[in-house]
Amino acid sequence: MNNKTKQMVYAALLTALAIIIPIQFGFLKIIIPPFTATLAAHVPMMISMLISPMVAVVVGIGSTLGFLISGMPMPVVFRAATHILVGYIGAKIIIKDKNYLKAAALTAPIHGLAEMIVVIPFIGFNVYKLLIVTAVGGILHHIVDSGISYILIKAMAKARKTDIYHVFGEFTHKEKVQTEV
Repeated sequence: MNNKTKQMVYAALLTALAIIIPIQFGFLKIIIPPFTATLAAHVPMMISMLISPMVAVVVGIGSTLGFLISGMPMPVVFRAATHILVGYIGAKIIIKDKNYLKAAALTAPIHGLAEMIVVIPFIGFNVYKLLIVTAVGGILHHIVDSGISYILIKAMAKARKTDIYHVFGEFTHKEKVQTEV
């Protein structure tokens, strides 16, 4: 199977997870209006960052669809749409630096701020709800799910007897070579 096909299969599997998590795992939801956090909702996005920016974008779109299909309010759906941007940026950082933890740390404030911005049309300029509840809540949720993802990725790497950057193949390496040419 060639790399493009493998990437497509991984994108499909992670997208399926990104859709299923908000639909079936509502019992893992924490609600502090306008903020909600579904534990593990970021895990498919975090894992996709290790494959490629395009896979991360596709999984982010799937996450958005999952929250829409699950019947969540539009502010939550728009917050899920930030996974498209965050996953893309995280994948680019991983390609450049081969450092998952750096990618997770650098994308946490981007994630929180993006979520804060997309809810402004829905809640107005309530500083407490925007900055503390949504932005800080989003950052904390990102950190927790980054940890869950890291544990899963490390377990997969151990099972495959490789490092976390090669669990899914040589995608990031080949993509880096292509962008440098």
